[in-house]
This record gives sequence, structure tokens and C-alpha cells, in this order.
Amino acid sequence: MQIIFSHGKESGPWGTKIKRLADTAKRLGCDVESIDYSDTMDPDTRAARLQQVLQDKDLASTVLVGSSMGGYVTLQACKQMPVQAAFILAPAIYMPGYEHQAPTQKIANLTLVHGWHDDIIPVEHSIRFAREQDCTLHLVNDDHRLIDSLDAIDAWFEVELQRLITAP
Repeated sequence: MQIIFSHGKESGPWGTKIKRLADTAKRLGCDVESIDYSDTMDPDTRAARLQQVLQDKDLASTVLVGSSMGGYVTLQACKQMPVQAAFILAPAIYMPGYEHQAPTQKIANLTLVHGWHDDIIPVEHSIRFAREQDCTLHLVNDDHRLIDSLDAIDAWFEVELQRLITAP
């Protein structure tokens, strides 16, 4: 199984959350890749880059992880390429300035995490999207960065990966 990470607007490819989740994925025997988008702030350019990376991947054994703008990027890729699963943190969906919005088609094995006190992306956006997708949504007592909830996020991520690894 391969895990591909997409970082947020102002973070980098190996920020705190990605490092932590990548360590968990590696411990479970997964290959890990984190794409560097720091050369562009355009979310659709980032989404095109992820789709290009995915061209050479076995999508049936690929899990995408994205945070904030990286969540938007991941969801745009999921619209075009049916990956095994997606794990999204505080996705930048239903936001002004983003050309494409949240996917309307169902995304397999989708998990969302969002902080109740997010002052950048309203938590209501993830609640709406989770309802539309009929997917798992974890709401935490945290802000946009989700750092105070990293232990819980990592535990949920590990459970999801273990489930996918052992699935027939």
C-alpha cells in the first residue's frame, strides 16, 4: 500500500502532521511519498501535480492524505482517479477562490477530521460534505492546525490503514 501526502497552503511536505502520520504508515509497512507544492499557491496547479503523480501508481492500493488546501487537492484528484481511500484534515472546500468545489460523486473509504474551533475553514463545510458523502467525520476540540488532536488523528489513521491492509 502506498500513502501520498498533500500539505496545506503554508506548510511543507514534511510538516508535523505529515511526519507523524508517515511514521505510522511506514511502521505498518506502507510506502510513503509527500509531494512538495511549496512553489505554487494555486490549488488547481497543485491538484494537477497530484494527478500527474498518480498516473504511474496502482490506484487500488493508494491512500491519499491531505490537509487544508492539501485536502482540496486530494479531493480534486479523487474526482478523477478512484484511489483506495482518502484521509482528509480540515479540507478547504466550499471556499471562495477555489475554482472547483467538493466532489459530488462518492469517494470510497473517505475519512474527514475537522476542528470545532477552526477559524480558517468553517467546520460546517466538513459537516456538510460528510453528510453528502455519507462518510466518517471526526470533530475535535481544536483549531485549524489540529496539533492538539494529533494523537487522536494518528490513532484514527492507524485504525483505517490496518482496516485497509487486512481487507480482502
